[in-house]
Amino acid sequence: MELKINVVAILVAVVINFILGFIWYTLLFGKAWGKEMGYDPNVKAETSLMVKGMVFMLIGNFLFAWVFAHNIAAWTFVPEINQLGPLASALNAAIFTWLGFYVPGHLSSTAWENKSWKLFAINAGYNLVSLLAVAFILCYWTK
Repeated sequence: MELKINVVAILVAVVINFILGFIWYTLLFGKAWGKEMGYDPNVKAETSLMVKGMVFMLIGNFLFAWVFAHNIAAWTFVPEINQLGPLASALNAAIFTWLGFYVPGHLSSTAWENKSWKLFAINAGYNLVSLLAVAFILCYWTK
């Protein structure tokens, strides 16, 4: 049995996720996130640090989309799972991945690293929206 992986869908998901991250952490929640992280709003980050961050974000987005695509494809071998359709498959993959892998990590950092619930909401919210966006791309493009 072969997993159906659409590399073009993965690359589109990487770009969309990168744009989503930019919008989420600059336009929508940039000031609140910076405040919760303890950053001084009057200090601009060095260009080299920003470039390094964007490169690692792209690498991380690729690894995320690649592994998520394999995870979603692996579920197609479950009997009758294809009857769900792409919408239900995307929602199922995104929500359960978020609840099982992202929320626990954010809960731990909130408790053990003394992070705020506001930061929890910003970061966990981004993860959910990111998972949904990538899952929709992968599920609709593969079906």
